[in-house]
Amino acid sequence: MRQLKKIGKWLLYLTCTLLLLLVILFIYLYNVSKIDPPQIADTSIMKQQRTDAGNGFYYLGNSWFRKSNSGLYELYLEGDSFERGVVNGKLTKELVQRQEDHFSEQINKMIPSNFYRHFLKYFIGWFNRNLPGQVKDEYKEEIYGVSLAASDKYNYIGTPYQRILNYHAAHDIGHALQSMALVGCTSFATWNGHSKDSAFIIGRNFDFYVGDKFAEDKIIAFIRPSDGYGYMTVTWGGFTGAVSGMNEKGLTVTINAAKTAMPSGSATPVSLVAREILQYASNISEAYKIAQSRHMFVSESFLVGSAADNKAVVIEKTPDSLDMYDPNQDYIVCANHFQSKSMVNSVANVQQMKESASPYRYRRVMELLAAAPQNTVQQTVDILRDYQGVGGADIGMGNEKAINQLIAHHSIVFEPKKRLVWISTSPWQVGKFICYDLSKVLGLSGMRTNHEVSDSSLNIAPDSLLFSRRFAEFNKFRHYRQEILDGGTAVPDSIVASNPQYYHSYVLAGNISMKNKEYAAAKKYYETALTMEIATMPEKEYIQKQLATCNERLR
Repeated sequence: MRQLKKIGKWLLYLTCTLLLLLVILFIYLYNVSKIDPPQIADTSIMKQQRTDAGNGFYYLGNSWFRKSNSGLYELYLEGDSFERGVVNGKLTKELVQRQEDHFSEQINKMIPSNFYRHFLKYFIGWFNRNLPGQVKDEYKEEIYGVSLAASDKYNYIGTPYQRILNYHAAHDIGHALQSMALVGCTSFATWNGHSKDSAFIIGRNFDFYVGDKFAEDKIIAFIRPSDGYGYMTVTWGGFTGAVSGMNEKGLTVTINAAKTAMPSGSATPVSLVAREILQYASNISEAYKIAQSRHMFVSESFLVGSAADNKAVVIEKTPDSLDMYDPNQDYIVCANHFQSKSMVNSVANVQQMKESASPYRYRRVMELLAAAPQNTVQQTVDILRDYQGVGGADIGMGNEKAINQLIAHHSIVFEPKKRLVWISTSPWQVGKFICYDLSKVLGLSGMRTNHEVSDSSLNIAPDSLLFSRRFAEFNKFRHYRQEILDGGTAVPDSIVASNPQYYHSYVLAGNISMKNKEYAAAKKYYETALTMEIATMPEKEYIQKQLATCNERLR
């Protein structure tokens, strides 16, 4: 009995010690994750309020905000950093708050445990503890200004400034966690002999997916900063970085994720590097110098197009190195692997090319460009909408190996010399592409009448796929998939019938059959999946593992 009391007392001491260590750990994480906002000398802009001119049109000073007939939101901003941020937040307040709702909802789905979400909060706070030191003062001031419009209901995560600043690094964390299938972008450009009338054309799909609602409220922002060049970018509420954009000098930037190890700490978010290039570079050389000056914690490809240089290159950057891929020809393609001499044979890149869908998508773009030797804007859009595999193979709708994975936040086309840009409307890149003349919209300072600012004469019609039975069936498949993700179920044969050429249909059907202990049926589904075009090596290995489990259960 005495021995049991000693053991019990020892366990009690051990438990108390562990609890004390946990409390100390959380206090430490809380303290190091605190981020103070920048000091602002002139805060008078905070007292000003937007004017509601009716029909969803607002203005404040010379800046304005509206929702177009296309469903895209349009924002014009000017002024210094803090002013731009505050005005941005005041004009788009509802979208800033709604975007955080969508983001929080998706995080709750991905991480249903309340304990793990709270732990993640502290972990991200610790991970990003040095983030302010990696961000330009100008951008911290702008982000602080936007954060003043954020909701108080998420203050348990952090202050509005902490949250909005950290959200700018979420894109990078998504890149680092590529196994979550958050990213798989494709971009390309043609010029001189590979384009009709020697036009300079750039196209890209931004396949960053964190739920359907994330892409509902796209903002096309036109910004005239007090320093640097005027530019446009496709963005969302509360986000001041850039993932796709063009400036008034005809310089474009789009970003594509590359293979990266899990970073050990924060650095400059990729989107803020792209934003700096847009705002301060007029040619490829200047863009390269800016990329060189910033430390990033993930690996990224920046496809930079320059009207001044009349070509596009890919600036490839890792946390430790930088190189530039110039094809020395009149076209270029960029997926999610590196191509420059110093990086193409790196261990991470070789693994990426072996295990990911990137090389397959790259080959498909090259194949379609070869079939369009005199490329046009319409042909560029057609390529961005392509959902088939190499050789026109039917690989199922939604396959990551397709150029069009039917998950894109946006698809965009630039003609830098003409300062024209086309942006997709829902759903994904299947809807109409709306054309904007950057020079004209940047000239609309102080607009007071609510009218369309796009150039409707240059719009591109929706894809005929939108009205097809196959597209309707694909939407059924997405519904089944979401039901399963939400913890529900679906009839295996119905899933397969809705998207029969897609390997993942059979994986879902197999998983449901496994759950129902119908191992013979599950085995057939997995075996069929293995005969199809599987997107990545890890997914193939997962299916093989499931099949092996079936075989064991059937013995």
